[in-house]
Amino acid sequence: MNTPSPLSTSAPIPHSPASDGFSRRTALKSALAAVGAATLAPAPARAAAAGPAAKPDARRASTRRYDMKKSINLWAFPYPDRMNLEECLQLAKDAGFDGIELNYDLDNDLSPKAGAKEFKAIRQMADRIGIQISGLCSFLFWPYPLTSNDPVKRARGLELAGKIAQAASDLGVENVLVVPGAVHIPWRTDHEPVRNDVCDERARQAVGQLVKSAEKQKVFLNIENIFFNGYLMTPMEMNAFVDSFGSERVRVHFDTGNISMFQHAEHWVPILGKRTKNIHFKEYTKKGTDYSLETFRPLLDGTTNWPAVMESLDAIGYRGFLTFEYFHPYLHYPEALVYQTSDSLDRMLGKKG
Repeated sequence: MNTPSPLSTSAPIPHSPASDGFSRRTALKSALAAVGAATLAPAPARAAAAGPAAKPDARRASTRRYDMKKSINLWAFPYPDRMNLEECLQLAKDAGFDGIELNYDLDNDLSPKAGAKEFKAIRQMADRIGIQISGLCSFLFWPYPLTSNDPVKRARGLELAGKIAQAASDLGVENVLVVPGAVHIPWRTDHEPVRNDVCDERARQAVGQLVKSAEKQKVFLNIENIFFNGYLMTPMEMNAFVDSFGSERVRVHFDTGNISMFQHAEHWVPILGKRTKNIHFKEYTKKGTDYSLETFRPLLDGTTNWPAVMESLDAIGYRGFLTFEYFHPYLHYPEALVYQTSDSLDRMLGKKG
């Protein structure tokens, strides 16, 4: 019978705790040494070791970074039925928005029922949460148009517009959205059509009166282009209207969706130029046939050429708020709309991908 040699590969190798521990320590030291060497290596060597850098992918997000601020209108939240104002502000902050646009109405937190004390408290709440108020908006320009054939409605509209501007001043907010008038209001049955020249005359008179107070209050009256109201339907008409007041306090609130039925947002931007002080981002699809407020969609679910819009805004040096305006909070899980919108804006601004 042959005895196996101690060096034979077929001989069993006894387990040795000491030798096992030695081999583990050796391996660990070798690994640490390799990590240290890689860390101390020049940057080009480290980059080469890590492999090629990921290239911008237009399927994920804008390949350019834009220096503009994200905002969302309060109408996208289930306020006041399911969330109070503080909860809405906090949600906007948590979702990553820089600002939130608040709405003035006849009830609730921002209304004629509130005064300077209440508005100051709202501003303090926003400051504590850490979110800016990007502007004030209101639906009250529709039941009380500044150009109505009814003098009582005109007077009430002018009074409310003044209160909105004063509320903005008390809040320390500079942007006030103003709807100067309407020939037609397709979503209201109580509006008598106003002849175009009469509408223009009344609108100029109303805004002219508001400018006097706005200059003292240090707020901007931002004239909005409106969805199918038959007034200021081209950027040239808008420019002529705004410039006619000769005041830096009369500017433009540009809404991308409000002219998208037959026009294109990226065409308006360079014509309006530096007059644009605030912006609504509304999504619209030219494939649809619904010409009501129901036609607007969540961002990116439409036909708007957002890359072209972003490039045109950047070209005029716009650095203000981009405010998503949407009129229907989600029935279920309303937070989803807020977070989805924040994500969409991040991608449009080149902050993701």
